[in-house]
Amino acid sequence: MYDDDLLIGVDSATRLPYGVSRYYSSLAESDDPERDPIAAQYIPREAESNHVPRETPDPIGDRRYEATPRLVHHYRDRALLLVNDRCATYCRHCFRRHFTGHGAGRVSGDEIEKACDYLSVHPEVREILLSGGDPLMHGDEEFFAVIDRLRKVRDFLIRVCTRMPVVLPSRITERFAHALSSRLPAWVVIHVNHPREITGELERAVGLLLRAGAPVANQAVLLRGINDDAATLEALFRGLQRNGIRPYYLFQGDLASGTAHFRVPIERGIELMRTLRRRLSGLALPTYAVDLPGGGGKVPIEANLVRTENDRYILRDAEGTERSYPRETEQ
Repeated sequence: MYDDDLLIGVDSATRLPYGVSRYYSSLAESDDPERDPIAAQYIPREAESNHVPRETPDPIGDRRYEATPRLVHHYRDRALLLVNDRCATYCRHCFRRHFTGHGAGRVSGDEIEKACDYLSVHPEVREILLSGGDPLMHGDEEFFAVIDRLRKVRDFLIRVCTRMPVVLPSRITERFAHALSSRLPAWVVIHVNHPREITGELERAVGLLLRAGAPVANQAVLLRGINDDAATLEALFRGLQRNGIRPYYLFQGDLASGTAHFRVPIERGIELMRTLRRRLSGLALPTYAVDLPGGGGKVPIEANLVRTENDRYILRDAEGTERSYPRETEQ
Protein backbone atom coordinates (compact mmCIF):
# COMPACT_ATOMS: atom_id res chain seq x y z
CA MET A 1 0.00 0.00 0.00
CA TYR A 2 2.89 2.36 0.73
CA ASP A 3 5.30 1.38 -2.04
CA ASP A 4 5.74 4.99 -3.19
CA ASP A 5 7.23 5.81 0.21
CA LEU A 6 9.69 2.90 0.27
CA LEU A 7 13.14 2.24 -1.11
CA ILE A 8 13.35 -1.50 -1.75
CA GLY A 9 16.49 -3.51 -2.44
CA VAL A 10 17.54 -7.10 -2.98
CA ASP A 11 17.68 -9.78 -0.29
CA SER A 12 20.74 -9.82 1.92
CA ALA A 13 22.78 -12.89 2.79
CA THR A 14 20.27 -13.68 5.54
CA ARG A 15 17.30 -13.47 3.13
CA LEU A 16 15.89 -10.48 4.99
CA PRO A 17 14.90 -7.90 2.36
CA TYR A 18 16.46 -4.50 2.27
CA GLY A 19 13.82 -1.80 2.54
CA VAL A 20 13.53 1.62 4.13
CA SER A 21 11.01 4.44 4.07
CA ARG A 22 12.19 7.72 2.58
CA TYR A 23 11.25 9.39 5.86
CA TYR A 24 13.36 7.07 8.02
CA SER A 25 16.37 7.21 5.69
CA SER A 26 16.20 11.03 5.96
CA LEU A 27 16.96 10.73 9.69
CA ALA A 28 20.40 9.26 8.96
CA GLU A 29 23.25 11.75 8.95
CA SER A 30 25.49 9.32 7.07
CA ASP A 31 24.90 6.31 4.85
CA ASP A 32 27.69 4.47 6.68
CA PRO A 33 26.13 1.94 9.08
CA GLU A 34 29.39 1.79 11.01
CA ARG A 35 29.08 5.47 11.91
CA ASP A 36 25.39 6.32 12.06
CA PRO A 37 22.93 4.70 14.52
CA ILE A 38 19.98 5.19 12.16
CA ALA A 39 21.73 3.85 9.06
CA ALA A 40 22.92 0.86 11.07
CA GLN A 41 19.31 -0.20 11.60
CA TYR A 42 18.39 -0.45 7.92
CA ILE A 43 21.57 -0.83 5.81
CA PRO A 44 22.81 -4.44 5.48
CA ARG A 45 26.38 -5.16 6.51
CA GLU A 46 28.74 -7.96 5.60
CA ALA A 47 28.55 -9.17 9.19
CA GLU A 48 25.00 -10.41 8.51
CA SER A 49 26.51 -13.34 6.63
CA ASN A 50 28.34 -14.47 9.77
CA HIS A 51 26.22 -16.95 11.74
CA VAL A 52 27.35 -18.04 15.18
CA PRO A 53 26.28 -21.24 17.00
CA ARG A 54 22.67 -21.30 18.25
CA GLU A 55 21.53 -18.47 15.99
CA THR A 56 18.39 -19.36 14.02
CA PRO A 57 15.83 -17.56 11.81
CA ASP A 58 13.22 -18.27 14.54
CA PRO A 59 15.05 -17.62 17.83
CA ILE A 60 11.99 -17.21 20.10
CA GLY A 61 10.18 -20.31 18.87
CA ASP A 62 7.18 -18.93 16.96
CA ARG A 63 6.90 -22.12 14.93
CA ARG A 64 6.91 -24.27 18.06
CA TYR A 65 3.86 -22.44 19.42
CA GLU A 66 1.93 -22.01 16.15
CA ALA A 67 -1.69 -22.92 16.95
CA THR A 68 -3.06 -22.25 13.46
CA PRO A 69 -1.46 -20.63 10.41
CA ARG A 70 -0.46 -17.07 11.53
CA LEU A 71 -1.63 -17.55 15.15
CA VAL A 72 1.05 -18.12 17.80
CA HIS A 73 -0.14 -19.13 21.29
CA HIS A 74 2.91 -19.10 23.55
CA TYR A 75 1.69 -17.44 26.75
CA ARG A 76 -1.50 -18.67 28.42
CA ASP A 77 -3.56 -15.45 28.37
CA ARG A 78 -2.43 -13.93 25.08
CA ALA A 79 -1.84 -14.90 21.46
CA LEU A 80 -0.03 -13.34 18.52
CA LEU A 81 -1.58 -12.93 15.08
CA LEU A 82 0.89 -12.32 12.23
CA VAL A 83 -1.19 -9.95 10.15
CA ASN A 84 1.31 -9.05 7.42
CA ASP A 85 4.83 -10.12 6.49
CA ARG A 86 5.88 -6.71 5.13
CA CYS A 87 7.39 -3.67 6.85
CA ALA A 88 7.87 -0.02 5.94
CA THR A 89 11.50 -0.45 7.02
CA TYR A 90 13.25 -3.79 7.52
CA CYS A 91 15.28 -3.65 10.73
CA ARG A 92 18.59 -5.42 10.33
CA HIS A 93 18.28 -6.80 13.87
CA CYS A 94 14.88 -8.40 13.09
CA PHE A 95 14.18 -11.52 15.17
CA ARG A 96 11.34 -12.84 12.96
CA ARG A 97 13.50 -13.63 9.94
CA HIS A 98 11.68 -16.89 9.24
CA PHE A 99 8.56 -14.87 8.37
CA THR A 100 9.25 -11.22 7.64
CA GLY A 101 9.44 -10.29 3.98
CA HIS A 102 9.32 -13.85 2.64
CA GLY A 103 6.15 -13.57 0.58
CA ALA A 104 3.46 -14.74 2.98
CA GLY A 105 1.73 -11.40 2.41
CA ARG A 106 -1.45 -10.39 4.20
CA VAL A 107 -3.38 -12.71 6.46
CA SER A 108 -6.17 -14.34 4.48
CA GLY A 109 -9.82 -14.62 5.40
CA ASP A 110 -9.43 -18.36 5.79
CA GLU A 111 -6.46 -17.91 8.13
CA ILE A 112 -8.43 -15.44 10.25
CA GLU A 113 -11.37 -17.86 10.46
CA LYS A 114 -9.10 -20.71 11.58
CA ALA A 115 -7.57 -18.44 14.20
CA CYS A 116 -11.02 -17.41 15.43
CA ASP A 117 -12.14 -21.04 15.61
CA TYR A 118 -9.14 -21.81 17.80
CA LEU A 119 -9.66 -18.76 20.03
CA SER A 120 -13.33 -19.59 20.50
CA VAL A 121 -12.38 -22.78 22.35
CA HIS A 122 -9.55 -21.18 24.32
CA PRO A 123 -11.27 -18.76 26.69
CA GLU A 124 -8.04 -18.28 28.64
CA VAL A 125 -6.80 -16.01 25.82
CA ARG A 126 -7.79 -12.45 26.74
CA GLU A 127 -5.31 -10.41 24.71
CA ILE A 128 -4.36 -10.48 21.01
CA LEU A 129 -1.12 -9.01 19.70
CA LEU A 130 -1.30 -7.90 16.06
CA SER A 131 2.15 -8.00 14.54
CA GLY A 132 4.07 -9.28 11.54
CA GLY A 133 5.88 -7.72 9.67
CA ASP A 134 3.97 -4.58 10.44
CA PRO A 135 0.17 -4.84 10.72
CA LEU A 136 -0.22 -1.21 9.64
CA MET A 137 1.01 -2.07 6.16
CA HIS A 138 -2.70 -2.87 5.83
CA GLY A 139 -4.99 -0.01 4.90
CA ASP A 140 -7.40 1.20 7.57
CA GLU A 141 -10.44 -0.73 6.35
CA GLU A 142 -8.57 -4.02 6.06
CA PHE A 143 -6.77 -3.56 9.38
CA PHE A 144 -9.88 -2.73 11.40
CA ALA A 145 -11.78 -5.58 9.76
CA VAL A 146 -9.29 -7.94 11.43
CA ILE A 147 -9.97 -6.41 14.85
CA ASP A 148 -13.73 -6.48 14.29
CA ARG A 149 -13.67 -10.16 13.34
CA LEU A 150 -11.59 -11.04 16.42
CA ARG A 151 -13.96 -9.11 18.66
CA LYS A 152 -16.84 -11.27 17.47
CA VAL A 153 -15.13 -14.13 19.31
CA ARG A 154 -14.52 -12.19 22.52
CA ASP A 155 -13.85 -8.67 23.73
CA PHE A 156 -10.08 -9.08 23.50
CA LEU A 157 -7.65 -6.43 24.61
CA ILE A 158 -5.87 -5.58 21.35
CA ARG A 159 -2.17 -4.80 21.26
CA VAL A 160 -1.02 -3.19 17.99
CA CYS A 161 2.70 -3.87 17.54
CA THR A 162 3.98 -1.43 14.94
CA ARG A 163 7.02 0.63 14.01
CA MET A 164 5.02 2.96 11.76
CA PRO A 165 5.12 5.99 14.12
CA VAL A 166 8.93 5.67 13.99
CA VAL A 167 9.62 4.85 10.34
CA LEU A 168 6.55 6.26 8.54
CA PRO A 169 4.64 8.50 10.97
CA SER A 170 2.38 9.87 8.22
CA ARG A 171 0.64 6.46 8.33
CA ILE A 172 -0.98 7.54 11.63
CA THR A 173 -3.80 9.85 10.56
CA GLU A 174 -6.76 11.50 12.25
CA ARG A 175 -8.98 8.98 10.46
CA PHE A 176 -6.95 6.05 11.79
CA ALA A 177 -6.92 7.42 15.34
CA HIS A 178 -10.68 8.02 15.26
CA ALA A 179 -11.33 4.46 14.06
CA LEU A 180 -9.06 3.09 16.78
CA SER A 181 -10.83 5.15 19.44
CA SER A 182 -14.06 3.28 18.72
CA ARG A 183 -12.30 -0.08 19.20
CA LEU A 184 -10.79 0.33 22.65
CA PRO A 185 -9.40 -1.25 24.75
CA ALA A 186 -6.25 -1.20 22.67
CA TRP A 187 -2.60 -0.49 23.32
CA VAL A 188 -0.09 0.56 20.67
CA VAL A 189 3.42 -0.81 21.18
CA ILE A 190 6.11 0.92 19.13
CA HIS A 191 9.86 0.38 18.64
CA VAL A 192 12.13 3.41 19.23
CA ASN A 193 15.79 2.54 19.71
CA HIS A 194 17.55 5.91 19.55
CA PRO A 195 16.67 9.46 20.69
CA ARG A 196 17.12 10.80 17.14
CA GLU A 197 14.03 8.78 16.20
CA ILE A 198 11.95 10.99 18.52
CA THR A 199 11.06 13.68 15.99
CA GLY A 200 8.24 16.16 15.65
CA GLU A 201 6.57 13.75 13.23
CA LEU A 202 6.69 10.90 15.75
CA GLU A 203 5.38 13.21 18.48
CA ARG A 204 2.44 14.17 16.22
CA ALA A 205 1.62 10.53 15.45
CA VAL A 206 1.83 9.45 19.08
CA GLY A 207 -0.25 12.46 20.14
CA LEU A 208 -3.05 11.33 17.84
CA LEU A 209 -3.01 7.85 19.39
CA LEU A 210 -2.97 9.15 22.96
CA ARG A 211 -5.82 11.58 22.32
CA ALA A 212 -7.77 8.66 20.84
CA GLY A 213 -7.46 6.95 24.20
CA ALA A 214 -4.90 4.32 23.18
CA PRO A 215 -1.93 4.09 25.57
CA VAL A 216 1.46 3.87 23.84
CA ALA A 217 4.40 1.78 25.09
CA ASN A 218 7.88 1.28 23.68
CA GLN A 219 9.98 -1.84 23.25
CA ALA A 220 13.61 -1.00 22.52
CA VAL A 221 16.43 -3.42 21.78
CA LEU A 222 19.90 -2.99 23.27
CA LEU A 223 22.07 -2.72 20.16
CA ARG A 224 25.85 -2.53 19.92
CA GLY A 225 27.03 0.78 18.49
CA ILE A 226 23.50 2.21 18.42
CA ASN A 227 22.31 2.69 21.99
CA ASP A 228 24.68 0.74 24.26
CA ASP A 229 25.78 3.69 26.37
CA ALA A 230 24.10 5.33 29.34
CA ALA A 231 23.81 8.81 27.84
CA THR A 232 21.97 7.56 24.75
CA LEU A 233 19.60 5.38 26.73
CA GLU A 234 18.92 8.16 29.23
CA ALA A 235 18.03 10.56 26.39
CA LEU A 236 15.86 7.87 24.78
CA PHE A 237 13.87 7.03 27.91
CA ARG A 238 13.46 10.68 28.93
CA GLY A 239 12.25 11.53 25.44
CA LEU A 240 9.73 8.71 25.47
CA GLN A 241 8.43 9.67 28.92
CA ARG A 242 8.13 13.34 27.92
CA ASN A 243 5.84 12.31 25.06
CA GLY A 244 3.58 10.09 27.15
CA ILE A 245 5.15 6.85 25.88
CA ARG A 246 5.78 4.20 28.51
CA PRO A 247 9.34 2.77 28.34
CA TYR A 248 8.14 -0.83 28.57
CA TYR A 249 11.02 -3.17 27.68
CA LEU A 250 14.69 -2.94 26.82
CA PHE A 251 15.37 -6.29 25.17
CA GLN A 252 18.60 -8.19 24.99
CA GLY A 253 19.18 -8.95 21.30
CA ASP A 254 17.68 -12.27 20.21
CA LEU A 255 19.76 -15.07 18.71
CA ALA A 256 18.56 -14.28 15.19
CA SER A 257 20.69 -15.40 12.26
CA GLY A 258 23.39 -12.90 11.34
CA THR A 259 22.86 -10.49 14.25
CA ALA A 260 25.86 -11.22 16.50
CA HIS A 261 27.38 -7.83 15.60
CA PHE A 262 24.38 -6.14 17.23
CA ARG A 263 24.31 -8.07 20.51
CA VAL A 264 25.70 -6.59 23.71
CA PRO A 265 27.04 -8.72 26.59
CA ILE A 266 24.44 -9.16 29.32
CA GLU A 267 26.94 -7.92 31.92
CA ARG A 268 27.11 -4.64 30.01
CA GLY A 269 23.31 -4.41 29.91
CA ILE A 270 23.08 -4.93 33.67
CA GLU A 271 25.75 -2.27 34.24
CA LEU A 272 23.82 0.19 32.07
CA MET A 273 20.58 -0.46 33.96
CA ARG A 274 22.35 0.13 37.28
CA THR A 275 23.67 3.44 36.00
CA LEU A 276 20.27 4.49 34.67
CA ARG A 277 18.57 3.57 37.93
CA ARG A 278 20.67 6.27 39.61
CA ARG A 279 19.68 8.84 36.98
CA LEU A 280 16.03 8.17 36.16
CA SER A 281 12.77 7.73 38.02
CA GLY A 282 10.99 4.39 37.94
CA LEU A 283 8.50 5.82 35.44
CA ALA A 284 11.29 6.22 32.89
CA LEU A 285 12.94 2.83 33.38
CA PRO A 286 11.97 -0.16 31.22
CA THR A 287 12.43 -3.78 32.21
CA TYR A 288 15.67 -5.24 30.85
CA ALA A 289 14.59 -8.65 29.53
CA VAL A 290 15.53 -11.52 27.25
CA ASP A 291 13.42 -13.91 25.20
CA LEU A 292 15.06 -17.21 26.06
CA PRO A 293 16.11 -19.28 23.02
CA GLY A 294 13.80 -21.86 21.48
CA GLY A 295 10.62 -20.57 23.05
CA GLY A 296 11.85 -20.39 26.64
CA GLY A 297 9.84 -17.23 27.15
CA LYS A 298 10.42 -13.64 28.15
CA VAL A 299 12.14 -13.06 31.52
CA PRO A 300 13.58 -10.00 33.30
CA ILE A 301 17.34 -10.48 33.27
CA GLU A 302 18.37 -8.87 36.56
CA ALA A 303 15.87 -10.92 38.56
CA ASN A 304 16.52 -14.22 36.79
CA LEU A 305 20.25 -14.37 36.08
CA VAL A 306 21.49 -17.30 38.20
CA ARG A 307 25.16 -17.35 37.27
CA THR A 308 27.67 -16.71 34.52
CA GLU A 309 29.80 -19.52 33.12
CA ASN A 310 32.68 -19.33 30.66
CA ASP A 311 30.60 -19.44 27.51
CA ARG A 312 27.03 -18.94 28.70
CA TYR A 313 24.63 -17.30 31.10
CA ILE A 314 22.25 -19.38 33.18
CA LEU A 315 18.80 -17.82 33.67
CA ARG A 316 15.57 -19.09 35.19
CA ASP A 317 12.52 -19.18 32.94
CA ALA A 318 9.00 -18.40 34.15
CA GLU A 319 8.65 -21.97 35.49
CA GLY A 320 11.89 -21.74 37.48
CA THR A 321 13.80 -24.04 35.13
CA GLU A 322 17.42 -23.10 34.47
CA ARG A 323 18.15 -22.31 30.82
CA SER A 324 21.31 -21.21 29.06
CA TYR A 325 21.95 -18.23 26.80
CA PRO A 326 25.27 -17.83 24.92
CA ARG A 327 27.68 -15.37 26.48
CA GLU A 328 28.64 -12.49 24.22
CA THR A 329 32.05 -10.87 24.31
CA GLU A 330 33.00 -7.26 23.70
CA GLN A 331 34.30 -6.75 20.16
